[in-house]
Amino acid sequence: MKRPPGFAFWVNEAPPLGVTLLSALQHIGLLCGLLPIPLAVAREAGLSSAGTINLIAVSMLSMGACAILQALNRGPIGTGLLAPSSFSGAYLAPSLLAVKSGGLALVFGMTIFGGFVEAGMSRLLRHLRPFLPAEIAGFVVVLIGVNVGSLGMRYALGIDSDVPIAPREIAVSMLSLAVMVGLNVWGRGSARLFCVLIGMIGGYAVAAALGVLSIADLERAVAAPGFGVPHVGAFGWSFDANLIVPFAIGAIAASLKTMGDLTVCQRINDADWVRPDLNGISRGTLANALGTAFAGIVGTTGYTTSSSNIGLAGATGVTSRRVAHVCGGLLVALAFLPQFAGLLAIMPRSLMGAMLMFIAAFIIVSGLQIVAARLLDVRRTFVIGLSLVAALAVDRAPAYFSALPPAIQPLVSSSLVAGLVVAIALNLVFRIGTRKVQRFAVASGTVDPTALGDFMIQCGASWGARRDVIERARFNLLQSIEALRGSGLADGPLEVGASFDEFNVVLRLSYDGAPLELPTVRPTDEEIMASDEGERRLAGFMLRRFADRVSAAGRNGRSTVTFQFMH
Repeated sequence: MKRPPGFAFWVNEAPPLGVTLLSALQHIGLLCGLLPIPLAVAREAGLSSAGTINLIAVSMLSMGACAILQALNRGPIGTGLLAPSSFSGAYLAPSLLAVKSGGLALVFGMTIFGGFVEAGMSRLLRHLRPFLPAEIAGFVVVLIGVNVGSLGMRYALGIDSDVPIAPREIAVSMLSLAVMVGLNVWGRGSARLFCVLIGMIGGYAVAAALGVLSIADLERAVAAPGFGVPHVGAFGWSFDANLIVPFAIGAIAASLKTMGDLTVCQRINDADWVRPDLNGISRGTLANALGTAFAGIVGTTGYTTSSSNIGLAGATGVTSRRVAHVCGGLLVALAFLPQFAGLLAIMPRSLMGAMLMFIAAFIIVSGLQIVAARLLDVRRTFVIGLSLVAALAVDRAPAYFSALPPAIQPLVSSSLVAGLVVAIALNLVFRIGTRKVQRFAVASGTVDPTALGDFMIQCGASWGARRDVIERARFNLLQSIEALRGSGLADGPLEVGASFDEFNVVLRLSYDGAPLELPTVRPTDEEIMASDEGERRLAGFMLRRFADRVSAAGRNGRSTVTFQFMH
């Protein structure tokens, strides 16, 4: 990795103590912004105040451990980067199913199972990538955001609640959300960085002023002891085979999001970044998997890496792994302060709803950006479009799907599960008949750059390739044909073959004539001016620089130049 310009404290650098502590506190503020996810599960379980306080304590304990695991830079675990993990919306829908059928013990037992599935995924990422392309990963992230946002709306508006929502509770939701959004859009410096934390504090203040939070609630929180040891595994663990599919789907979704987040983190920390380091992403996904399994053991819900915290590190230019260590240590320390957990335990449902809606907006847009980064043909359009329709149908008509045969129930247990199952199935179906190699003939005479560009766009859409890689390949294709024509090596027709295997875009140009020389050293100015051979060698040298790998070969008067672009 190369240190990016303008960074204050890079990965291997040690910031001063004050900068380290302030940066760690900022990250903790963002991580606590996702505590409403396990709190929502606790609320659905009807957990007591003491039980909720303990759940928050063990949640902070496991978050701290996971942050430290991710920052490890030796061995098979961790990326060595500042990429803390927090609670994942991917596990929310499965956890709500589990809490209804078997209580919190089933939630935590199945969360451990989800961690093992993630661990298996981390070892198979390279092999599974063709079956779980980026557009499906982005679609999954969108569904996670929709699930989180729907739960937030339920809390904010009192939908399906036994206790009707009061106008003052709606006021708490709207005001809290307005503060978070306003500071994030128009705020500067610390106000923007701490927008969620400030919105949370403001929500508590408004709730207390309007009577949504009673004096008794506040007294109960303050009455908690100043120090206490978290009760690990307080509710036990259980397992239900009927929930294997929902939690496996949640684990796959969490793994896909972790892959995307760690790719962004690698790009932020490397000025020479070209492509994802799959070995590093595999270690990071394993660290998150172990964190999720540990979360189930101590008694809370599953994790994924936090996009917000990765973005914060890049925005501040402080990506030192020392910050991750201090952040993890402080979270572990806060787990032993029940009064802090008690204040979070009395969070009104209206405030929780506002925070979930705020979080959902970023998750949904992040997913849409992942999808939009790929070129999509009609096949991939149907994969995403029909999967979204199936997911929305599960939410719109739950009674219909709950009446289906028991064997099908796990596949339609939530919109996230149904959507991802349909997306994977359609992706496999639409792979049938897809040509692995696309061909294009270039006639003798003038090159048509528009036709070549359209050919590469069509290839990229059928493959679902990244736009930037296809653009590099398009530019290289045009330049190489012009070089072969200009050098006189290929006066006749050329044949272009293009292929893609999820890891590389490969172009092969075949023509009748001598092979193009591709020197690794630029010819001197004297060589270039002395003869046509010098110009051809210069053209070959420039083409070598456009691609990641190049080669040229000839046989029986037929030559082939191969260009490879890593994806």
